[in-house]
Amino acid sequence: MSNRMWGGRYESGPAEIMAEINASIDFDKRLAEQDIRGSVAHAAMLGAAGILPEADAEAIQAGLQTVRDEIRAGSFAFSRELEDIHMNVESRLRDLIGPAAGRLHTARSRNDQVATDMKLWVRDTIDAVDGQIADLMGALAEAALAGAGIVMPGFTHLQSAQPVTFGHHLLAYVEMLARDRGRFSDARARLNECPLGAAALAGTSFPIDRHRTASELGFDRPTANSLDSVADRDFVLEVLAAASICAIHLSRFAEEIVLWTTPQFGFVRLSDAYTTGSSIMPQKRNPDAAELVRGKSGRVVGALQGLLMVLKGLPLAYGKDMQEDKEGAFDALHTLSLSLAATAGMVRDMVPDADAMRRAAGAGYATATDLADWLVRALGLPFRDAHHVTGRIVGLASDRGAGLEELSLDEMQRVEPRITEAVFEVLGVDASVRSRTSYGGTAPDNVRAQARGWLERMRP
Repeated sequence: MSNRMWGGRYESGPAEIMAEINASIDFDKRLAEQDIRGSVAHAAMLGAAGILPEADAEAIQAGLQTVRDEIRAGSFAFSRELEDIHMNVESRLRDLIGPAAGRLHTARSRNDQVATDMKLWVRDTIDAVDGQIADLMGALAEAALAGAGIVMPGFTHLQSAQPVTFGHHLLAYVEMLARDRGRFSDARARLNECPLGAAALAGTSFPIDRHRTASELGFDRPTANSLDSVADRDFVLEVLAAASICAIHLSRFAEEIVLWTTPQFGFVRLSDAYTTGSSIMPQKRNPDAAELVRGKSGRVVGALQGLLMVLKGLPLAYGKDMQEDKEGAFDALHTLSLSLAATAGMVRDMVPDADAMRRAAGAGYATATDLADWLVRALGLPFRDAHHVTGRIVGLASDRGAGLEELSLDEMQRVEPRITEAVFEVLGVDASVRSRTSYGGTAPDNVRAQARGWLERMRP
């Protein structure tokens, strides 16, 4: 049978496979709160503008509140025959208040309705994700403050490079996440225009007040072009792009946790709460939470790529292809939320092994740059010459199987006679990190100041 809500032209119903591919209620019922919120604002505007009798507008709004209560209580019966959330809500509204429910769709289309619903949902989700990112930043800043004096190896090419502090390393992720918050905030500001009232694609001849509806729904203004209003899914793309970058940041940190928890690194330990055992190897403690965060980033990035492909060849205005904007976005943003929560949990759970980190910090001649810098400062060598001298001294230490600080003064003077006993003051890892006092550097006092600054800025 044809859809009783809008199928007047049709004498028979769709093929079974058509009904299967066309119905979206299985996933777009997630938009129920937003759909009802938009409909309440639309009905109020229609009543205020005199387009609907005030009694009908009030009955519609009261009926919609009842529908919302039923959905929240779990007693609402969703129907696949009605295809989507809009028709499900309107059908139930008709059951509750009678023919007046049919007036709700005056001066709008499902095209502008779904665009509005999706904007409301994305905006709500951005606000929730922003709070989670802030929570993770706070957890990292607290851990950075506690680890400001813990020396660890800093890497380039995953090779030991220079000593840094554990707190400094963690604060790098705070900076990344702060940029993620900025991207979500920018996306939120750009999407905050209301499509409702654009109707199918050309606007409407009814004297509606789109500014009132936009204001009622918390938008800054109505959208300015009716074609763009219903065709636009840039806001979903932009949020998925921000989510993808954030997921990649989480994946990078997760990869470091995976490395740090291996016996070969042994930098941090996670409790049973964030690790699992092996079905055959009783000694194993697998960092599964970190591995899952790392793996789930692919789902988020995949959703962005999928929607880009959906939209790339679509002419204006609305096409049913655009129904494909939802499942990927719902899954990606849920996945990001889950990953943020798991990462914050791991940060609060992990216990650093300061001794293991310090031992590793001195490996691989990590203070070689400190030696080169000392040659520049103390002896006035050009840096390139100091680099060459340092390389020869590192080679000497490597031949001996010794650390730089284990070489004698006499051995170093064979390479550069002007070297004095004072050079040993810069060859330890603690002295190295203390010396990095430039703004943004790894010195413990810098790290403490930065961590406290972040915690102060994020304080409610």
